[in-house]
Amino acid sequence: MPIEIVCKIKFAEEDAKPKEKEAGDEQSLLGAARGAAAPRDLATFASTSTLHGLGRACGPGPHGLRRTLWALALLTSLAAFLYQAAGLARGYLTRPHLVAMDPAAPAPVAGFPAVTLCNINRFRHSALSDADIFHLANLTGLPPKDRDGHRAAGLRYPEPDMVDILNRTGHQLADMLKSCNFSGHHCSASNFSVVYTRYGKCYTFNADPRSSLPSRAGGMGSGLEIMLDIQQEEYLPIWRETNETSFEAGIRVQIHSQEEPPYIHQLGFGVSPGFQTFVSCQEQRLTYLPQPWGNCRAESELREPELQGYSAYSVSACRLRCEKEAVLQRCHCRMVHMPGNETICPPNIYIECADHTLDSLGGGPEGPCFCPTPCNLTRYGKEISMVRIPNRGSARYLARKYNRNETYIRENFLVLDVFFEALTSEAIEQRAAYGLSALLGDLGGQMGLFIGASILTLLEILDYIYEVSWDRLKRAWRRPKTPLRTSTGGISTLGLQELKEQSPCPSRGHAEGGGASSLLPNHHHPHGPPGGLFEDFAC
Repeated sequence: MPIEIVCKIKFAEEDAKPKEKEAGDEQSLLGAARGAAAPRDLATFASTSTLHGLGRACGPGPHGLRRTLWALALLTSLAAFLYQAAGLARGYLTRPHLVAMDPAAPAPVAGFPAVTLCNINRFRHSALSDADIFHLANLTGLPPKDRDGHRAAGLRYPEPDMVDILNRTGHQLADMLKSCNFSGHHCSASNFSVVYTRYGKCYTFNADPRSSLPSRAGGMGSGLEIMLDIQQEEYLPIWRETNETSFEAGIRVQIHSQEEPPYIHQLGFGVSPGFQTFVSCQEQRLTYLPQPWGNCRAESELREPELQGYSAYSVSACRLRCEKEAVLQRCHCRMVHMPGNETICPPNIYIECADHTLDSLGGGPEGPCFCPTPCNLTRYGKEISMVRIPNRGSARYLARKYNRNETYIRENFLVLDVFFEALTSEAIEQRAAYGLSALLGDLGGQMGLFIGASILTLLEILDYIYEVSWDRLKRAWRRPKTPLRTSTGGISTLGLQELKEQSPCPSRGHAEGGGASSLLPNHHHPHGPPGGLFEDFAC
């Protein structure tokens, strides 16, 4: 008959109570911690979420047709919102802008602009010497004045100085200027500054930005009025055509700000003799947007080096710098109208270098020369009109006054009248048509219309995702350990195998049985000695 022995050891009551209390406290704390960290299921979250329709589609309750229809409605609304949001984002990334104009912006005391004028004829024929004609052969194509021709090959002309040639042979303003008035006050050639351009020696009125002349009123008679003699008898005869040959007669004029150098060969307009030309100006203050809406150059941008020879950045100064760099690379010299201290190109290669400057200018950011527009720019709009002069009565008077005949007066005299239309300026400003605040407002409206959500709703969803993810990570990190003994109250139950392993006595079965070990060898061997049972039990 098999015998089962259970050993029950009861601890003292005083020892059991503290242990029971500690175990109970530990289990209660662990249970509380586990209960607080347990994440909500999807149904519970859906029933408490502020996202419209989520509770009806995923909340607690039986699955049926009604819940399926709610889920379809929720997915359709979410797809419509995402489609609208993608369109809004694409529109924002195009960086649209608009142009706003304020035609009646009152100007403070408006400074009169700088007025640059050049005679279209670059050299006076009477002022050219044979040496000048020899050196300027590529520019003028003129034969020598001396019947015997140029000197023999053994006799050399002195090295030419292009600045000296332009100063000496160009049209002198003191000879061209017949009358000058500014705002009712007399002016003279001393009020003009010499400046060099592609047309040679030119003159600028009101060129100094530190002492700019103010315009006190608008309309004719309140600006600059000059009478000029273009001296057509000094124009060069045309023997053969060159790239610098000109068939026109008159002057070239540019109206610009004092901080901007004249770029008259591209930005100027022509004034013809025999006419009085009226130029009505309107000051325009332009404001462009920087990146990413536009490509203007902000004044605070310090990465762009200052342009050598100019006090401020302008598109004209930038283009002149590009032309200079192209000429330096090709001809290892600079032209007279370009700033710098480099050697001036000699006349024999002057026309070749001048033609090369046109190839250096690009039309875009990828071109060899890209000159961004400054973000703040002042320019002058112009309205040009003209009348013929002189009439029959004034032709005789002018002929007697300047000791010329009437035909000369009609072919050489002109009047230029530059004035402000009114002492107001136009403010033309680029503005962002769709900014970040507008994008957020439109996104919020679409969210409210389609899914009834807000920023706080998105935070709820992110919080739930974080809660579920963190709980799964904690479960993956924790590995529970199985206890070897279990204590319930004050009674401890030991298994036979565990009791045998912990027994301090050697088992009798190992000594006598020679087979499988057992706590009660006499049970398996009934014919063994009777004392073995007592000994095994005692152990």
